[in-house]
Amino acid sequence: MRLFPLLFVLMGVVVPGFAQKEFLTPSEIELIREAQDPNLRLRTYLQFAKQRMDQLNQQVMKDKKGRSILIRDILDQYVQIIDAIDTVSDDALKRKVDIAQGADAVSGSERGFLGTLKKLEASKPADLDMYAITLKEAIAITEDSMGTADQDLTRRQTTLLEKAEDEKVRIQAATAPKVLQEQAKENAKAEEPRVGDGSKRKPPTLLRPGEKAPATNKP
Repeated sequence: MRLFPLLFVLMGVVVPGFAQKEFLTPSEIELIREAQDPNLRLRTYLQFAKQRMDQLNQQVMKDKKGRSILIRDILDQYVQIIDAIDTVSDDALKRKVDIAQGADAVSGSERGFLGTLKKLEASKPADLDMYAITLKEAIAITEDSMGTADQDLTRRQTTLLEKAEDEKVRIQAATAPKVLQEQAKENAKAEEPRVGDGSKRKPPTLLRPGEKAPATNKP
């Protein structure tokens, strides 16, 4: 999520211009749902990313007035697709699923995407200022994703599992005091005598504190 949309979310303000757009078409969403295997899902996302790069090249070649809005939208969709690729990879590794094939495909394809993006930046089109920030973000996330895909999968998996365990411990440590307080309250309520609940009460006595009832001899 970008900085400005995040600020509005934290403030509890809903601004139409900052509403999160769906970055996939309905048909693409359906294809992702069908691609349950992580390796297939990664390749499917890569197809969508390539389509965005093709669309980007088409818009750049047109040099048409008002194209900057379309270019910015295409780049924004591309960024979210790459982010989805990294999410799928991380989730699969946490579940100890082999994604060697998918990771190789990601690394190879993203090198081509990065070349396209840097070529656009280097060409310095007249309307670059209109989408320069999104373009830089697209370049940065592609470089990061490539670096992640090139990592040793076993080491990457170990790191992810360790982080997940650390996060679990942190959450437990943060919630433990509250849980203990709630448990203490529940225990206190359970110990309180309730009218009509059948609990036994001590019978009334006339003995003073410290006195004992005399022993009785039973026949």
